[in-house]
Amino acid sequence: MLSRRCLFTAASAAGIAACLSPRTKFAMAHTIAKPARLIVGFPAGGAPDVIARLIAEHMRGYAPSVIVDNRPGAGGRIALELLKSSEADGSVIALTPIDQLALFPHIYSRLGYDPLEDFAAVTPLCSVQFLLTIGPRVPASVKTLAEFIDWCRHNREAAAYGTAGAGTHPHFIGISLARAARFEFVHVAYKGGVTAVQDVLGGHLSACISTIGTLLSNVQSGGLRALVTTAPRRSAALPDVPTFKEAGYPTLESVERFGLIVPSRTPADTIGRLHKAVHEALETDAVRAGLAKLSVEPAEALPSEFGRLIGSETRRWAEVVKDSGFKPID
Repeated sequence: MLSRRCLFTAASAAGIAACLSPRTKFAMAHTIAKPARLIVGFPAGGAPDVIARLIAEHMRGYAPSVIVDNRPGAGGRIALELLKSSEADGSVIALTPIDQLALFPHIYSRLGYDPLEDFAAVTPLCSVQFLLTIGPRVPASVKTLAEFIDWCRHNREAAAYGTAGAGTHPHFIGISLARAARFEFVHVAYKGGVTAVQDVLGGHLSACISTIGTLLSNVQSGGLRALVTTAPRRSAALPDVPTFKEAGYPTLESVERFGLIVPSRTPADTIGRLHKAVHEALETDAVRAGLAKLSVEPAEALPSEFGRLIGSETRRWAEVVKDSGFKPID
């Protein structure tokens, strides 16, 4: 049962309870004496990287410094394998999409980590919507999702989309869209959303699916055209971009949730203090303004609540993968 796994330990909850009391006073010393590393499994410049740097800059009370360590590749698995082998003293943290914990066990026959045994939940950070965007390889006359699907049917050699890696959330958005609309849509895996965007901008690839933060500036500048958002409602930053529901595909609505995790052996009181430091950062005007620029919504929950969310997402993704016909990757 998930409730017995390290990710949802009662000890973590106890550590949080002790640290969140408004009467609790901490010494001015940092929680850990050495610099902390915040591992991000995506390249610099993308939304996950920007979010990590925003948070790291405002966690001064936790460590002398928090250094963002980009480890892109394999859809984020490289970063989590590194976290698994890291010291469990609070000095190494990972920012990860929940999907890497809840989805990957269903699509990889051999993972280098057990999401439920090797990691402890700290906190969710935010939820992020995805965009399906197209570039100069697709004629300017194509302005809607329906027109793009029709174009793909007549240009099968160019009907392809890029994402941050095989088996990622955006990969399954593309699979689900192709199945729902009954057209061929070839997936191209990259080491991160930023590199996929570069190929779309260069006319080498027709489309990409990535977080709104990764795509927003290029959409606003006109380099990319956003056809649809995966969120339940339109983004305030892109009010003219319809939702999947408005485009006729309500079952494709989804958002990505990012959170922080640490090695499972990390002491509960350290997890509690890390949780406190992160949420103090999330409450600053600078971080909230930075997240708003990315159209990212901050989130807050105790580790136990975060653990339950991961559990429910694990069950949901099991059904999605089964229905998609996706074959596990070795």
